[in-house]
Amino acid sequence: MEMHFATLWENIADTIGDRTALIHGDNKVTWSELDDRAARVAGFLTAQGHAVDSKAGIYAYNCNEHIEAEYASFKMRGSPINVNYRYLADELVYLLDNSDAEVIFYQACFTDRIAEIRSKLPNLRTLIQIKDSSGNELLEGAFDYDTIIAETEPMPRIDRKWDDIYMLYTGGTTGMPKGVMYYNGEFAESQFAQFEAYGISPPPTNLEGAMAAVTKLAAADALPITLSACPLMHGTGMWGGVFAPLSLGGTVVTLDNSSFKADELWEAVERNKVTNLVIVGDAFGNPMLTSLQNAKEEGRSYDLSSVNSIMSSGVMWSHEVKKGLLEFADMVLTDALASTEGSMARSMTTRDNIEGTAEFELMETSKVFDENDEEIVPGSGNTGLLANGGRCPVGYFKDPVKSAATFREVKGLRYSFPGDFATVEADGKVKLLGRGSMCINTMGEKVFPEEVEEAIKTHPAIYDCLVAGVKDPKFGERVTAVVSVRPGMSANEADVTEHVKARLSGYKKPKNVFFVDVVQRATNGKADYKWAKAKAAEEATKIGVGS
Repeated sequence: MEMHFATLWENIADTIGDRTALIHGDNKVTWSELDDRAARVAGFLTAQGHAVDSKAGIYAYNCNEHIEAEYASFKMRGSPINVNYRYLADELVYLLDNSDAEVIFYQACFTDRIAEIRSKLPNLRTLIQIKDSSGNELLEGAFDYDTIIAETEPMPRIDRKWDDIYMLYTGGTTGMPKGVMYYNGEFAESQFAQFEAYGISPPPTNLEGAMAAVTKLAAADALPITLSACPLMHGTGMWGGVFAPLSLGGTVVTLDNSSFKADELWEAVERNKVTNLVIVGDAFGNPMLTSLQNAKEEGRSYDLSSVNSIMSSGVMWSHEVKKGLLEFADMVLTDALASTEGSMARSMTTRDNIEGTAEFELMETSKVFDENDEEIVPGSGNTGLLANGGRCPVGYFKDPVKSAATFREVKGLRYSFPGDFATVEADGKVKLLGRGSMCINTMGEKVFPEEVEEAIKTHPAIYDCLVAGVKDPKFGERVTAVVSVRPGMSANEADVTEHVKARLSGYKKPKNVFFVDVVQRATNGKADYKWAKAKAAEEATKIGVGS
């Protein structure tokens, strides 16, 4: 039996079927129910003529149906396609057309947008509508999700292939979204390494060993209960918040994430005895910390005794926020340096060992290479590109040119180069600088926005910030910061620039600092550099600087 996510989860359902797999609000789904519901959806899709390698877009907020649709697609040897629920018509058309999507699952609140684009997508043959609180009626020609569950026979289990393609689309922050392709079986096998964190060493290497490990965790009542605070439409939310716990036989807890409310998160943690949280850096960590601090000031508290860990990936998670969270619970904070194209490094923080911001330990299979594909010498101060040599994508869907540039061999080994620059410290730790595509060229010097943002956010009054380059006749580009201030605190431009100057080379300090109420970010917490650049340019024009 070849390894595959669907095959793995089917075996888990057979092993611990009465255990809870999904929780959304008061709605709980056992493993047996999850498997049955996904099989019914898969049966419906095959009856509609969809087959191996069919692509199914999932256009929904975090909910149980989102995960069931993902599983159903795997069952029929297809690939789910993550759809950003913030996208407008043209963006949706591009994504669904580029991915060759034949099916789309969508929540009822998005019916108007689906109605607007369906005529532009001739390959999109099956529309499946998921009920929500919007009250929108079923779109003409679409199928109701609950009716499918009630009236369709489960698809019989089938043999699958290790090299079936699973695809996740990038967020498009550095260009148009790209489908990153993985071998399904390889990705599923990579989940087994997690068992070691639960005391099962060495971790299993095959399906039989994995079932023995799941049985052992269940008997000890030690199965993970993971809450993904971030959207499942992105890699951090889906991989860390769904694939990881489900592949260990655990439980996935989701919230209605149409807007993030930290108080609701802590209430769900307390109610469901959540053991692990998945977030995206300070965008989630900051409001989570503020919620805990506010509760303390009001003479109340949340019960965090069940929480063992918080995992973050995607954007900066600052030293100050980590330290603040650890004041409320004794847990392990894992800051993963990863992208849709692979994982490269991580930082582990506890009360006894609080790591600095953007400092990471390289994974065993990761390297930092210079432009000649030579490894960066630790302590040299030289800058190189981070490369992931572990689970490596097959390539970008329908883009052989970018695939060849990003996924290539170095000295006989295959690596992924997502585009992150870093230096290697004398102790072997890597210092993340940022994406080369965001690099600011000022007077011939390269400045990485994330490095400056890191320095700015160590200022006690700064809540959030983004740094961008503004065109300038003298400097080429002016390093410019857009910042927001913590409630009840204050700062001015001189405060911020002097703070940075004490920590970085003079040419890296911002020439201008503009204050806003809210620093705009994507729903997954990632930096919206397009907005930051436009806002910085707009404010610079008002004061007569730049071009």
